[in-house]
Amino acid sequence: MLTKKLTYLMALIIVLLIPVTGLGSETNFSGFLQGLYGGGLDKDNPTPSDLTASETRLQLRMESFSDNAEFFGRIDFVYDDYYQPSTNIELREGFAKFRIGSFLDFKIGRQIVTWGTGDLIFINDVFAKDYLSFFTGRDDQYLKAPQNALRMALYTGVGDFAVVYSPRFTPNRTPTGERLSYYYPMTPDGGAIVGAPEYLFEANLPAAKFKSGELAGRFSRYFGNADVALYGYRGFYKNPVGFDMATMSGYYPRLNVYGASVRMPIFGGIAWVEGGHFDSRDDTDGNNPMIPNSKISGLIGFERQIGSNLTANIQYQNEKMIDFDKYVETLPVGMAAKEETYHLLTTRITQLIMMETLSFSAFVFYSPNEEDLYGRFLTSYKYSDAVTLSLGANIFDGQDEYTSFGTFQKNDNIYLKVTYGY
Repeated sequence: MLTKKLTYLMALIIVLLIPVTGLGSETNFSGFLQGLYGGGLDKDNPTPSDLTASETRLQLRMESFSDNAEFFGRIDFVYDDYYQPSTNIELREGFAKFRIGSFLDFKIGRQIVTWGTGDLIFINDVFAKDYLSFFTGRDDQYLKAPQNALRMALYTGVGDFAVVYSPRFTPNRTPTGERLSYYYPMTPDGGAIVGAPEYLFEANLPAAKFKSGELAGRFSRYFGNADVALYGYRGFYKNPVGFDMATMSGYYPRLNVYGASVRMPIFGGIAWVEGGHFDSRDDTDGNNPMIPNSKISGLIGFERQIGSNLTANIQYQNEKMIDFDKYVETLPVGMAAKEETYHLLTTRITQLIMMETLSFSAFVFYSPNEEDLYGRFLTSYKYSDAVTLSLGANIFDGQDEYTSFGTFQKNDNIYLKVTYGY
C-alpha cells in the first residue's frame, strides 16, 4: 500500500511540475515539518486511547505563476501513531487557475473554498469543514477540508459573481468515536456518550450521481465601505443529521441555503451581519423527526483593537426552527426535544507581547439556552523565523449530553505542537 502511495505521489509531483517547466513562470516552494502530541483529560472517555494526537506531518507546497495562469499544489505526509500506526498522504490542494482578460477566471481541481463573514460561525459558508482536526489541535488551516471543484468568478461593474460546482458531495469530517467520543441517542439505556470500536459512526453518503453534486453561488459588491454579498447553495447537510430507522444509520439529507451578509468598518473596528434560510428539502412539512426542520439563522459580530497588541471580538448567533409545533408533535416518546430558538455567544481575545513573538489567544463558544460551551486556548512562541512552539487546550462542557457541545464533554484535551517552516 505504501509503495502505491509513493508511486502516486511521484506522479503527482511530476504533473505539478509540468507547468513550471512548460511556461517558464515564477515558482516558489515552501512547507513545514510539524509534530503534534495531545492527550485527553477525562479518564472515562470511551475511546480506544487516552491520546488525541500523536503525529508527525510534512507539508510540501508549490506555487507557480505566469501572466494568465496560476498552478498551486499542497501535499501532506502524515505518520500517525495515535492508536494503530499508519502513514497517510493527502492532497490538500492541487488546482490550476486561468484568467481570461480582466473579468473572468476559472479555478479547476482540488481546492479549499471559503466565504461568509463569521469568525468560526458558518451560515452561508457551506463548504466542508474538518472538526476532527479543529478539536484536536491541528493548525487552523485544517478546519477547512478540501474538495474537488470547479470555480468560476466574473468581475463586472455591477459586482462580482462566483459559482462553485462540486460533482461529488464532500461532507464535514466529524468525530466518529475513534479519536473523539460523541453522544448516541439509540443506545440500549436510551442514549449515552460512546466511542469506537463498538459505536464507530459511519454515515451513508449520497449516491455518486450527477444530481448529487453541490452548487453554490455568490454575488458581492461594495457600497461605500460596506462589503455586501448574496448567497445560494443546493446540496446536502454537511453533517449526517438524518437518521434512517430501517438501517439504524445516519445520512446527509438534501438542503438548500439562501442568505446575505454585510461587513464594514465602524466605531474603530469591523462589524458584520449575516443571515441565512436553511431549506430542509427532505422535510418540507417539518413532520419527520429524523430529519432537521428548516430554520432561519442570523449572526452579528464586532471586532476591534482594545489595547496595545490586544484584539477582541464578540458574536451573537440566533437560529429559529420553522414548523416547531409539528416537530414537537412527531417527536418519538423519550427523545429529548430541541428548543425552538437556539442562542450562541462567542468571543475571541488575542494578545501579542515580546515584539509579537509570544501570543495568547482564547476563543469561547457558549449557548445560554443549551447551557453548554467549548473553549479553545492557545499559547504560541515564535522561537525563530523558522521554529514555532505551541501549547493549547480544547475544553468542552454541557448541562446535557445531547447538546451541540455537551456531546463532546468527555473530549477535553491538551496538546503540544512544534513547527519548523521553510
